[in-house]
Amino acid sequence: MKNIKIIILLILCCSALNSCNTASWKGKEKFTVSLNSPHIKIGEIEPQFSAFMSFGSLKKDKIDIFYFPREDAVCLRYRRDFITFNQFWDYGGRQTFITALERYNTDYNSRDLIIKSRRTNRIYGVTEGFLIWQMSNFTVQARANMNASFGYQFNNRAPYFIITQHEAVYKEEYSADDNRKSSAITIYFTRAQAAQLAALFDQSFLQGFASRDRNTERKSDADRDSYFD
Repeated sequence: MKNIKIIILLILCCSALNSCNTASWKGKEKFTVSLNSPHIKIGEIEPQFSAFMSFGSLKKDKIDIFYFPREDAVCLRYRRDFITFNQFWDYGGRQTFITALERYNTDYNSRDLIIKSRRTNRIYGVTEGFLIWQMSNFTVQARANMNASFGYQFNNRAPYFIITQHEAVYKEEYSADDNRKSSAITIYFTRAQAAQLAALFDQSFLQGFASRDRNTERKSDADRDSYFD
């Protein structure tokens, strides 16, 4: 009888271990967005990028900002080196950006920024986003999750809050010839420019914008008889 109890106990322990392993193996679902999902343009910003083949100088360029209500995702769309990038941010990523900017502003105001150090590039954390990139509408649309890190850099003795979009790898299921790797790209923000983006990332602003857009969609310029009103 005692042996039977021991065997039953061992079976129960093994079952518990297997269930734990299965739960940890599943992990969380990856964040993805479809460009075909309904979306709204909510603004644009003009931060700085490294100028093409210019050895470190910076140049302002436009980023269009879109909101995808169905996925609760914000898209930063810009073009660099002949490639159009759609950089998607979920709620968690947006909150990480806002927190990172608050920490940068604290260090800036207290004059704690380190002028010459590569270690500051990701000092304020990392988040995972989703990236879609392609050269034109007729070329392969590459898609992959990517990491974005937050930090700061000095350029010409001026500090910039930075987002680094790290490399992403797209693997085509049916043809290795269509595999793609995106470039690592750094976006440089003044504090005012970063505050602009933080305002567009604000959740109450996004929900209000989506609500106004839905109300606009219900309206129609066409004449109609109010048969069911």
